[in-house]
Amino acid sequence: MGITIAELKRSPLYSEQLGIDLTRDEEQELFKWFLASLLFGGHISESIAGHTYQAFAAHGLLTPRKILGARWEYLVNPIMRQGGYVRYDGRKSDQVLQDCKRLLEDYQGSLKRLHEAAADAADLEARVLAFYGVGPVTANIFLRELRPFWDKADPEPLPVVYELASVLGIELGAYKRKSLTFCRIEAGLIRHRRQLRKALEA
Repeated sequence: MGITIAELKRSPLYSEQLGIDLTRDEEQELFKWFLASLLFGGHISESIAGHTYQAFAAHGLLTPRKILGARWEYLVNPIMRQGGYVRYDGRKSDQVLQDCKRLLEDYQGSLKRLHEAAADAADLEARVLAFYGVGPVTANIFLRELRPFWDKADPEPLPVVYELASVLGIELGAYKRKSLTFCRIEAGLIRHRRQLRKALEA
């Protein structure tokens, strides 16, 4: 199908593609990834999600306080418009604002505090799911790339990851789930899911 396990092991993480460095374990990098995850978890294409994140960055809106200070109208236009949103722009702006507010109220704006407050992996996932508009897919996006860096980040891979790995003959159990290699394989499978499915149907 044109994609090898060697290529998958070299796949960039979605955070890396956006210039976010989770290895630094800094609040700003963590929040950038949280914001990006909210965008990638919406009903839009990955390209629009990426462009919208870059619009937030271009306007200097990369902390919860700055985003709240920008207000809803500014998020809708110019941020969402520059990102390429034509639908759901108001709804996504609502979500981002509410989640920034909750992060400040419940964890003093600190995602590290969120991690520290969690009792275990299940509790961490439940705390992420408690944010407004965050469902299982968005929580998975946020937590899966933090597996190598956060002790309690260990979400179950999405069904599509298991499905495509099986089709390619990849034994996911051969890799430690909290390793960077596993995360790269996972990101590669997700990124190429449409290509792989088309090849299967051909």
